[in-house]
Amino acid sequence: MTDPDTRRSIPADASVAMWDSPDGWPLRRFDWPAKHSRGTLVVQGGRADIFEKYLEAFTHWHARGWSIVSFDWRGHGGSGRPPCDLARGEFATAVGDLAAVWQDLPRDRPLVLLGHSMGGFLALRAVVERAVDPDKLVLVAPMLGLKSPFGRWSGRMARFLRDRGDPARLAWKTNERPNSRVARQPLLTADVERYADETWWHAQAPAHAPKPPSWAWLAEAFEATASLARDARLATLTPPVLMLVADHDGLVDGRAAVKVAARLRQATLLRFGRESAHEILREADPVRDKALAAIDAFLDSAV
Repeated sequence: MTDPDTRRSIPADASVAMWDSPDGWPLRRFDWPAKHSRGTLVVQGGRADIFEKYLEAFTHWHARGWSIVSFDWRGHGGSGRPPCDLARGEFATAVGDLAAVWQDLPRDRPLVLLGHSMGGFLALRAVVERAVDPDKLVLVAPMLGLKSPFGRWSGRMARFLRDRGDPARLAWKTNERPNSRVARQPLLTADVERYADETWWHAQAPAHAPKPPSWAWLAEAFEATASLARDARLATLTPPVLMLVADHDGLVDGRAAVKVAARLRQATLLRFGRESAHEILREADPVRDKALAAIDAFLDSAV
């Protein structure tokens, strides 16, 4: 476990600023250049995440010579909360934002894209759509299917409820999933201290705190993940992929991720059992250290 100051303070030589997307929407962006950079690692979190949650991991990779770039997704964290773009879709807009930031990066050294949860789905979709061209791709607990108590009817139910009122209304009031008897912390990580870091950051900026998803987001998430899983272009991807999956993840469907990994041309799959919840990079040290070691070995072969 690192010192709490590492997890609860922005590094002195890093910058946080609002960066304008092509349509003028401001994205809250984090940049931490390395002195003798081996390359740039773009790290994208999940739904409602803030990049501060990953400062501990950023510090680890930066010490190994990687420049770090991250931003809060549009509509999440500190990038503002615009209404859903029901015509275009929230995920298509997010892929466009990722592509714009990607084009702003230096191209004279390796570029690696790492996505967690929703960020993992968006990262893979962006590569499939040729919106970004990373040298390597790391997917951590990627949202390639959603866990739901309603099974195969979940997508149909989400679309039904989306169309029976304001699509932007919240699907439920609290927690990460509806009617869950499991507290939020065990769904994310067994490490109480690391979980508390997120609460601490939200206390500093309450406007960045997460909210439950809307029915529009849920309906699109079920449709978009199913569509990507069927996409024939998965088998044509050339960047090597490292995928980390928690088999007992309570939020995303690990089985769906394993099936997608099997369709990729160059994929390395690392699976965790009951020792890991959803946030693998913020889990207890045995899980986190194993995950970081696998990512480090994968990154070392990129330069």
